[in-house]
Amino acid sequence: MTSVEDAGAPAARVSLSIRERLLDGGLEPIEIQPNARTPIEPTQQLEVSTTAPLVNYRIRVFDEADRAMISDDVAESSDEHLDYRIYFHEPLKPGHRYTLVLDAQSGSAFSDQRGNEQTERRLELQVAGERQKLPAKKSSAKKKRRR
Repeated sequence: MTSVEDAGAPAARVSLSIRERLLDGGLEPIEIQPNARTPIEPTQQLEVSTTAPLVNYRIRVFDEADRAMISDDVAESSDEHLDYRIYFHEPLKPGHRYTLVLDAQSGSAFSDQRGNEQTERRLELQVAGERQKLPAKKSSAKKKRRR
């Protein structure tokens, strides 16, 4: 798995790694691109892991219109890390962009279990594949007016 770490970041900064469940059932690590959109395959499940448990956090995925994606999420925390699984109700669409955000549930900050304050993380995702065109709307027959 590849981790998100900034050069020169404080030692207390928690790093993230992400895996995707492929539509054929396999689980694949995502190669994170910190300064560009990270390419992913069409998926219906993402797994986010951290190097330490977190307190007062939330993880969400937004679509191109900045709407939160509908999902069922499961968080499992141990003394060493956090595993967070996101099950989307519909697969992420080929050719579309999404943003994964790790931020504070309430207030302005979240922290690791030791109390080290963490900064918000935003990861831009680009789903592989050709963007599907929306079907053309059928023109409805004009209604007859009654007089």
